[in-house]
Amino acid sequence: MESRMFRRRTALRAVALTSVAVAAVALTGCSGAGDSGPTKITFSYLWGGEEAKALEKVIADFNASQKEIKVVGVSSPDMQKQLTSMSSSNGSFDISDNFGNAVGSWASKGILAPLDDYLKTEKVDLGAFAPASLDQMKYEGKTYALPIAVHTQQLMYNKDLLDKAGVQPPKTMDELAAAVKKLTVTDASGAITQIGLGNPSTSTLFTTLGYAFGGTWDGKDGKTPTPADPKNVEALDWYTKTLTDAYGADKISSFTSGLGQYMSAQDPFYTGKEAMVIDGEWQAVNIPKVAPNLNWGVVDIPAASSDLAGSTQVTTSTLFIPNNSKHKAEAAKFLAYIVGDKPMTDFTLALGNLPSKTSLLSDPAYNAIPHFDAWLNALKSPNAKSLSSQPYSAQYSTDLGTAFDDVVRGVATPEKAMQSVADKAKSY
Repeated sequence: MESRMFRRRTALRAVALTSVAVAAVALTGCSGAGDSGPTKITFSYLWGGEEAKALEKVIADFNASQKEIKVVGVSSPDMQKQLTSMSSSNGSFDISDNFGNAVGSWASKGILAPLDDYLKTEKVDLGAFAPASLDQMKYEGKTYALPIAVHTQQLMYNKDLLDKAGVQPPKTMDELAAAVKKLTVTDASGAITQIGLGNPSTSTLFTTLGYAFGGTWDGKDGKTPTPADPKNVEALDWYTKTLTDAYGADKISSFTSGLGQYMSAQDPFYTGKEAMVIDGEWQAVNIPKVAPNLNWGVVDIPAASSDLAGSTQVTTSTLFIPNNSKHKAEAAKFLAYIVGDKPMTDFTLALGNLPSKTSLLSDPAYNAIPHFDAWLNALKSPNAKSLSSQPYSAQYSTDLGTAFDDVVRGVATPEKAMQSVADKAKSY
């Protein structure tokens, strides 16, 4: 499920890799107990470009705030390299980042250090974090990561296109379906030239719609895959009837194959090819830069019933300490610092992400970002849900992605597609 988030990290700007020479020095420059001077710890992070610059500013502020620890930052966006290092007997870094849905799998393999004792020592109050942001941080009762940034989904719409079609921003699923019909335009041959609801990420769209219909993907216990939950199937049925059946899978595929790159100047939402999309808060920062003339708005994702109002999917960018770190206590001090109010605010502002602390959701520092409050408020909703982070999550994500693709292509009904995942899940 993290594919779009990783794609988003690289779509905004090219990843700026640290030179081999600098990386080599950083990865080997950890001072031992007998060395004079501060203990050096390595922070290997996936971010690059402007995002890496923002992180390096936080690192510099921490280094200047005390004399016992020196953090060396290394931009290394290769997830496989990250995992290989953590799985070895000698780790090459002391703190790193990833996405929340990796926590359960990695914790179960013993490659993440449990943080609870360190968090007590550093007086990190987990109660200060938005509850939805912590859902993926624990495994079997222990905390293995902390959220530095959080992401929610909302319904974005092109105001000009809605006005032209005489459509108001939808509030219910019936209204959304009616809006999609009015906002989808075809030519004389039946080819789609404008679609009512775009699809930046099928997996994110379908799992989020599942929540908006009252479904669950991991059971009431948060540990059991439930792809065939009737409400999940109902959500996929809604999509199928609204788009696939109405316009044809082949015509939708032909239309989407010619769309521009996500978050570029040719992004289909920016160019009016997509009238509405369900997407994340980073768009509020990217649009003024890439498509400043776009007349757009954002509302809560319509829900299937009033008790599901405010439904959204929450994903997280996390910080963790690998179990093979030689400087866990020092890394924990830096971790406690970076999730402090000011560093978190500075970092999330630079990235255009949401802070994970409840107290920061109303911080006026975010007021300058257009429509950002819509995503901030979504994090406060009792219907903000996140996919569970369990040892099976990676395989589950892959199987769901394949099944969702079958639904979009019209080669499987929602019922059959979700049952196929349920059958596979028995062997997880």
